[in-house]
Amino acid sequence: MTDLNALVAKIKKETDPDKVGMIVCHNGVVRGTTRAGEKAEFLEIDADWNAWREIIAEMRQAPGISAVEAHLFTGRRQVGDDVMLVAVAGDIRENVFPVFETTVNRLKKEAVRKKEGLSPVR
Repeated sequence: MTDLNALVAKIKKETDPDKVGMIVCHNGVVRGTTRAGEKAEFLEIDADWNAWREIIAEMRQAPGISAVEAHLFTGRRQVGDDVMLVAVAGDIRENVFPVFETTVNRLKKEAVRKKEGLSPVR
């Protein structure tokens, strides 16, 4: 099973340590409510894998970035389950944090397709 520890280990194994001053990680999980505050029971998740690969490749080219790794759990995910893992490594925080935020936001907006399973109104 893929987890953040596996992503970080991959980065440490495959990246020149002289170019890594920090690794920032994201672990998105299924919330029990939608952004609108409605009760949610699950998410159905799929992806546009071409967009996913293009975004990651682009983010890897940013100044000061030495690695970008991400994993998406697809299919039906229950409340509390992991959804998306992202790790970005680079030289200094001024380079890493903006790329990290852009990577997460672009993956979610441009590559991830999700459908919330709402609880019936009671």
